[in-house]
Amino acid sequence: MKKYLLFTAILTSTLAVHSQNKIITVTNSLAVDREFETVELTKKSLKLPSSVKLEDYTVKDIISNLVLETQAVDNDGDGVTDVLLFQPKISALSSKEFEIKVSNNTLGTKNINCYSRFVPERTDDYAWENNKVAFRTYGPVAQKMVEDKIAGGTLTSGIDAWLKRVEYPIINKWYEKTTNGTGSYHKDTGEGLDNFQVGDSRGIGGIAVNADGKYYFSKNFISWKTITNGPIRTSFILTYGDWDAMGNKITESKLISLDYGSYLSRFEISIKGTKTIAAGLTLHDKKGTIGTNLKEGWLCHWEPIDDSEIGMGLVAPKNTLISFDNYVTTDKDLSNLYGNLKVKHNKAVYFAGFGWKKGSPFQTKAAWETYLSSFAEKVNNPLVVKVKK
Repeated sequence: MKKYLLFTAILTSTLAVHSQNKIITVTNSLAVDREFETVELTKKSLKLPSSVKLEDYTVKDIISNLVLETQAVDNDGDGVTDVLLFQPKISALSSKEFEIKVSNNTLGTKNINCYSRFVPERTDDYAWENNKVAFRTYGPVAQKMVEDKIAGGTLTSGIDAWLKRVEYPIINKWYEKTTNGTGSYHKDTGEGLDNFQVGDSRGIGGIAVNADGKYYFSKNFISWKTITNGPIRTSFILTYGDWDAMGNKITESKLISLDYGSYLSRFEISIKGTKTIAAGLTLHDKKGTIGTNLKEGWLCHWEPIDDSEIGMGLVAPKNTLISFDNYVTTDKDLSNLYGNLKVKHNKAVYFAGFGWKKGSPFQTKAAWETYLSSFAEKVNNPLVVKVKK
């Protein structure tokens, strides 16, 4: 009798685990192959009980029988994983099945391809990167140094670009060699360099508010919070002090994320005090050319940079990019190509990034525009995930 009860208990336990495994279908509705796009799975979308832990699950390609790399993310910091990320490869106009199953491997993530951190050893930058691009922006200590006329400070809420041409992470390596005096990230020794001037400009994706034809923007961020680093995504929040746009008090924070394989960071702006924002791309010394396609939802600027060229780009979801302003002025660093975006429920979303000729496949403005056009099409036609009954 005891043996029978033990067998029943084991069988029941096995069935319970099996019932938590799911088969999903991922469908690509576009006539192009898709990769480097992140699928987000939640307990709700998978119809899993709230008691399970998403970090215990893996994703298996049923056809190839390969287990894909995943990343579990706690978005709200409450100690409970909210989403499980993975990046499938889906052929044009096709679907593919994946098994979401409980894993025996609890070792966790090994590859940190997408990385960000606060950098106190270089004043107080916040820097982020993936396998294609890297960025940084600046904090309150750097701002105070400028205001107190101390050398080495930086006063801007613009987004700086670090032009990398290697797939592996470089942020820590570049900061280390610069701060310990063994080298400089302003010199290219084969991995790339920082030769991108931000100044008061918006850099690549910084925002402004237009009031009566003049652009206003915040100072440096005042606080930061890292959400996740991993093989598929890095994300973090930057908060800014309240700022003024011609008498309107603006309250702003940015949720920024960068996924593996993408040349564009995602910006989710939480903002009060305005119904529109202007996301900018710096025009530097105005020697470049712009490209715009409001119908598809993208803007770009292609320009020379030292002995190479760079394409900057902005992509917005459908019907949120209202207009653009090729704003040219004689004021230093204030010439920007602005994309004017709707603010809905105190939020606006867009993507901004770059392709450097030495560190990317984009050798011409036309090639860069093709990438932005394709990126916009994919943003507006995301992969569709359905749980198989």
